[in-house]
Amino acid sequence: TDVAINPGNSGGPLFNMKGEVVGINSQIYTRSGGFMGVSFAIPMDVAMEVVEQLQGKGYVARGWLGVLIQEVSKDLADSFGLERPYGALVAQVVENSPAAEAGLQTGDVIIEFEGEEIDLSSELPQLVGRTKVGEKANLTIMRDGDEKSLSVMIGELPNETVGVPIPVKPAVTKMNRLGIKVRELDEATLKDLNLDGGVHVVQFENGAASNAGIRQGDIITRLNNQRFAGIQEFNEVVEELPKERAVPALIVRQGNPSFIVIRVEE
Repeated sequence: TDVAINPGNSGGPLFNMKGEVVGINSQIYTRSGGFMGVSFAIPMDVAMEVVEQLQGKGYVARGWLGVLIQEVSKDLADSFGLERPYGALVAQVVENSPAAEAGLQTGDVIIEFEGEEIDLSSELPQLVGRTKVGEKANLTIMRDGDEKSLSVMIGELPNETVGVPIPVKPAVTKMNRLGIKVRELDEATLKDLNLDGGVHVVQFENGAASNAGIRQGDIITRLNNQRFAGIQEFNEVVEELPKERAVPALIVRQGNPSFIVIRVEE
């Protein structure tokens, strides 16, 4: 809102010209430190949902799907065969979560939630969070170029997540087509990160991987939509990568998975 709101008004009501409360003032973005800038308020319908939950059970429960998502860039859309960049790309499915039970998979692109199209990935958490815990929701996803429908029972958002360390084995490969050297992951890392395979990047030079943003310490778990248990299978996938075509790669960086796009020049 462009209503003049001074610092200290957070928690106060936002009125429209009819005298109706339409929101609760929350914060302001200002260069001067005063009221000049852009103000933000929590919509009243969201606030009333919170009130109802507080009155009913004494705490607020947010809906939870159990996926880590990311934005679909133009390059990622091309690599996944989408006609345009839209939807929420699933980078990880939490074990024993509502998403896992519904059959969602890493690499799926969620394009609709309860009939509402997902244009930006940031729209999905808001829709899920406002869905009542225990209710069923219908999802439309793109998987391997095909549109599919799934039904998921929305769970309750857990309170916290836990990060894990990344120990590795000593065996290191030579520099490959991507311009990286990798090593095997040990059993502890695979268990802690809930992975069934992958390789750990220990060195890189100028090449396809560095151009894509791969860093030392990253774990690569998928390449061109193919899984691999270790170095041997990874090398086979690398050798079969097509030239001059964008392919998706799933990496884990500091415990957080995300897709990037790699393009092999030669």
